[in-house]
Amino acid sequence: SDAVMDIFGGAPRVLGYPRPVLARCGSDATLSSSLMGPRPDVICERKNIQIVSAGRYVLSEEGKAYLLVIAGVTAQDAGQYICKAKNSIGETYAAASLKVEGEALTQEVRQPEVKELINDTSSDDKPRFLIKPLSLRVDRGEDAYFSCKLWGTPLPEVGWEKDGKKLNDIFESAHFSISEQDGGWFQLRIYRTRMPDKGVYTCRATNCHGEALAGAVLLVEAVPERGHRSHKAALEPPVDVSKAKKFAVAEGKHAKFRCFVTGKPKPEIVWKKDGVPLEAGRRHLIFEDREGYYTLKVLYCKEKDTGLYVCAASNALGTLSAVHLSVKGSAGKFRRPLKDVEVRERDVAVLECDVPDESVPAAWYLEDQRLMPGTKYGMEQKGTRRRLTIRDVAADDDGVYLCEIPDGAKSIAELTVKGPIVRKLPRKLEVMEGENAMFCVEVENDEEEIHWFKDGLQLHEMHQVILKSFGKTHILVFVNVAHRDSGVVTFVAGRSRTSSRLKVRASRHCPPICPAEATMDVDRPNSALLAWAPAPNSPTSTRSIFVVEMQEVGSQEWLKCFTSETATSAEVTGDGVQCEGNYRFRVCCINKYGRSGHVEFPKVVHLVPGPKIQNCLKSCEVAEGEDAHFSIQLSTTMAGTWFLNSAQLQPGGRFSIEQRHTKHSLVIHQTHMSEDKAEVTFIANGVRDSAPLHVRRSPLSDTDGNKRVETGDAIVLYCEVSHPFAQVSWFKDGKELLMTDDLNIQSEGKMRRVVIQSADASHAGVYTCETSGDIIRYNVEVAGPPVEFCPVPEEELHKSSMELDPVVLLCHVSAEDAEVTWYKDGCEIHPSENVTLQADGTMRRLIIRSADTSDAGSYTCRAGNNSMEFSVNIREPPVMIVEPKDDVVMERYVSEDIQLQCELSRSSGKVRWYKDGQPVEESPNLQLISEGPYRRLSILTGTVNDGGEYVCESDGDSVFFQLTVKDPPVRIISPSESELELTHVAPERLELSCEISKVEAPVRWFRDGLEVKEGPSLRL
Repeated sequence: SDAVMDIFGGAPRVLGYPRPVLARCGSDATLSSSLMGPRPDVICERKNIQIVSAGRYVLSEEGKAYLLVIAGVTAQDAGQYICKAKNSIGETYAAASLKVEGEALTQEVRQPEVKELINDTSSDDKPRFLIKPLSLRVDRGEDAYFSCKLWGTPLPEVGWEKDGKKLNDIFESAHFSISEQDGGWFQLRIYRTRMPDKGVYTCRATNCHGEALAGAVLLVEAVPERGHRSHKAALEPPVDVSKAKKFAVAEGKHAKFRCFVTGKPKPEIVWKKDGVPLEAGRRHLIFEDREGYYTLKVLYCKEKDTGLYVCAASNALGTLSAVHLSVKGSAGKFRRPLKDVEVRERDVAVLECDVPDESVPAAWYLEDQRLMPGTKYGMEQKGTRRRLTIRDVAADDDGVYLCEIPDGAKSIAELTVKGPIVRKLPRKLEVMEGENAMFCVEVENDEEEIHWFKDGLQLHEMHQVILKSFGKTHILVFVNVAHRDSGVVTFVAGRSRTSSRLKVRASRHCPPICPAEATMDVDRPNSALLAWAPAPNSPTSTRSIFVVEMQEVGSQEWLKCFTSETATSAEVTGDGVQCEGNYRFRVCCINKYGRSGHVEFPKVVHLVPGPKIQNCLKSCEVAEGEDAHFSIQLSTTMAGTWFLNSAQLQPGGRFSIEQRHTKHSLVIHQTHMSEDKAEVTFIANGVRDSAPLHVRRSPLSDTDGNKRVETGDAIVLYCEVSHPFAQVSWFKDGKELLMTDDLNIQSEGKMRRVVIQSADASHAGVYTCETSGDIIRYNVEVAGPPVEFCPVPEEELHKSSMELDPVVLLCHVSAEDAEVTWYKDGCEIHPSENVTLQADGTMRRLIIRSADTSDAGSYTCRAGNNSMEFSVNIREPPVMIVEPKDDVVMERYVSEDIQLQCELSRSSGKVRWYKDGQPVEESPNLQLISEGPYRRLSILTGTVNDGGEYVCESDGDSVFFQLTVKDPPVRIISPSESELELTHVAPERLELSCEISKVEAPVRWFRDGLEVKEGPSLRL
């Protein structure tokens, strides 16, 4: 359409999109794209790797057509190819698919390649931005267009957001439109842009194969409004200063004001001080916080910041919010305070002040960073003079400097650094996971060569990294940030640079919500059926599990009896209890951020324990003709029955059956080879256990002809002759054996034996023992070398994981058919709902789907005599502050009891309390209390000095309390009535009196609404 063409201007455009190409295996394939626009640079890519015109690949140009020829295609060449065209104005993409016939013929021979191809094809179906939205700068009142072109099968669904919020939540429907056009084009149009429309816009594309995200920046430039501004200002309601809230801070502290504005369209917010609009700058931060509050933060307050601050919101629901700020200065403590300084880059800056006394030490700070003397900073003191010298000044030296003396008094000055970078990066930027991090700088010369870096690596534009320049303004945006994006961001213009530390905080998550609708069915013998439902508003993004606990009536201890991720019912039977009694139950839900409250089931059930196996049956291995012994011990005395391969055994003959109290025994006399691998089973009321019987052939049997040993093991071949003096000869593959160092021929009585100490492959074959009238044959097979484990990186041997997260232990063995066994703390591990054991080729893997603290320990993967050791540590999730969810502003009166309280996601969590940056210590008047998940700072009797900024901090979270403690208002104690009617007889003396709550408080008297003045006949 014309609108799209206007947006892209002279950027390259695709005239004809390439169609899928089908080629036979071994033939040549040609992919082509037709392009127009100022001559572009064209490259072709596959799997994000550029294709160079060499070997089997030939790139050529025929008029407006660009061709890629692939000679002798194979199954590996099948997939998607991207053609990128770029010129000085813009860029475009075109995609084509190549399919290769005859792939099935190579499937068996080249299975790994085919498997990779299948995976690659499925990845081609995921959403992908062929052309991503472009960042824009428009004048206020203009329409703004964002267009993008998407690939994916099926075609993705698209949603647009601004600064992480859905457009429907912040814009009225008439302010924007979203449209879809042929060819995978999607467009967002914003009508008549307003100043609050500026920000980061993200397009999220989703289909059944995955999701893709891309973003763009919109800048809205203000334009003069003739007559409208003065008219609008005239309509602003006047501010009643007497009703403005009062806020006081000490010099050097921060002040934060918030006003909440609702309504659509999004209002335009202006913060004013004493009637003059404020601009965002080094000491004034103006932003909308996550709760929707428009916030002004005044950093490192000075006395000149004292004044009336007004938040004016202009729209249909326009409001005014006024606060009077008083800054308590420390000028009297400094004979001469610091003064603001302005220097050029690479010059020297000098800050000076005079402290009250020569002996008073001073500390220097750049905002919250303590400065130390060195090659960069020189610190001098002469008499009362304190001097800071900053050498080789750089753009990052621009900021607020403080000189602090031991009593806490501060003198503050701003250092302005002039240079190529006019608007510098903030010293630090803190955002939450999933939000956008935006950096904006302005340079002196728009022809300056500029670069962006993160942690020393140069940044390039990608779908989730936006780099845009508008004249002298340069913008960097990280879209949908994750914790790994934390680091140092640097902007370089020529020889000048400015840096900012980006910190990405984990999203504040809450524990799950309590389950609902807990019911209990006890109409069944010795059991109870429990059922519940997930909470209606339970979040689905975080994995959680249900935990059912039981408690015997009269006991204080709750025991876990059932856990499940999806089941919403559980049957509890008497077999699950230790002793007879009445039991109650409760259920809760837990995730990695904590535990919900418990919901108790409404009834109590009487349960009687069933028998349990104390010592289970164990497998038994005997030689043919020997006796086999089996035994089992139960928790209670009761009768039982023995079975051999499902046939019930009776005492007598070859079977001896015995019971002594809780122990049951079975002896099978004179075992037969036919009983090898038989299953022995014991059954009692509610109890069943089985074990295998293994019978080896008798060492005197002449049929024991097949031997299989592993390399390195001993080979022992023996037989019995009819009398002790019989002569025998031993042969291998027809050749007589003679004694050597590693082969021993033995004769003891009637026993004849050959012993090979250490077997190798050469010892495999047919052995015979021959006498004059008899012969015995032995087929000896020597298995391959013992199974070896491939080296594993040290960090993979020591796993540390969060509770409820998966744990994966992986190793590789030397043979694909090697059998391994996994152990934890010496006990064999078997697959379960939570534990998966996998073997794929030489890979052996153990997966714990949802780790619990009980899963910590030592794990062993054993194959033969070799093993691989792992250690697993399970950490509890970080402690989050559930309540309050945002900073708290409190006002209290002197002498009142003051409580600051936080609720944690876990009762065992630890917190630290700070006041004005210093750790809080307990005293007779200040107590730190811990009760379950609650942490409380309690001030028994508040004083004015208790006011300040308090912080409750856990390892993973923090919350601020801004506390102001002031004198209580003066009250009239007596008379208690608000109005009295008195009758007085003239001309007697008339006296009116009242008692007030504060001795020195001034009062004023009025008569008929007019203030009373003292006179000859009236005294106050």
